Amino acid sequence: MKRQPKSVLANGPDRCTASSPAEMLRAQVCSNLELSVLMEAHDGLSAAIAERAGFKGLWASGLSIACSLGYRDVNEASWSQLVDAVERIVDSTKLPVLVDGDGGFGNFNNARLLARKLRQRGAAGVALEDSCFPKMNSLIGDRHPLADIDEFSGRLRAVKDTVAEDLVLVARIEALIAGHGMDDAILRAHAYADAGADAILIHSRKSTADEVLSFTRTWQSRLPVVIVPTTYYRTPVSAYRNARISTVIWANHSVRAAIAAMRQICRRIIAEEGVADIEPDIATLDEVFELLRYDELARAEARYLHPLD
Repeated sequence: MKRQPKSVLANGPDRCTASSPAEMLRAQVCSNLELSVLMEAHDGLSAAIAERAGFKGLWASGLSIACSLGYRDVNEASWSQLVDAVERIVDSTKLPVLVDGDGGFGNFNNARLLARKLRQRGAAGVALEDSCFPKMNSLIGDRHPLADIDEFSGRLRAVKDTVAEDLVLVARIEALIAGHGMDDAILRAHAYADAGADAILIHSRKSTADEVLSFTRTWQSRLPVVIVPTTYYRTPVSAYRNARISTVIWANHSVRAAIAAMRQICRRIIAEEGVADIEPDIATLDEVFELLRYDELARAEARYLHPLD
């Protein structure tokens, strides 16, 4: 069944807007006029927190979703588990969600199936990387075989033919990760643009932004450029604005923050054999209830359970 536009959410009132999720995301990602920032989300809670913090768009991170499920980021989680996680993220926020779709979980047929399901679940866009299935996380090891350019271009065309403008399509280039060099990255970018991509995500594992900035100078904004500064995080954001980069993705910071915080609290509870000294350092239950809109539930109960009182 095709997903209907959201009207009344489980945790909030009608928040339907005139713009579709794809239109909202397109205004952020497919423009070089102003730098956009997407924040990682891996579940409904992290999505709600990012929205409350002031972010305008979300990145449904493959790494973070896999972590939250107890899996490694090597396609151990299935496409259906990814889609289910995305639905929870979408239902928890009004922000547009760009989904990390890895390589599409197979060939063109798998990729277009994934895109169709993501559209049904309310995603605003999907990023597909030119890796082979099963993929390996870009920041681990040296085994990163790339898909043939023509084959991956076919995946992109299949997705575009399936979802048209209903999803923003971002083509993620792993050539620099795999050590293929700048010429191959630029060659792939041109091919993927011709195949229908709306934006190019150029990925690098260097500790500086030199590679991505070199790419943007050579690419000359034929399509908007998206980057993921996980390893070159010391580069000031002003450098990306000056390079007319479209979008920065903070791709895994919520899940990493959660891991650090949960590890610390668990160790303290074991060591202190109690929680009396820990309570001031964690969210109160009132904060939990406020974040998840329990007040809306109380108003709904008054309206629907006791309408004549």
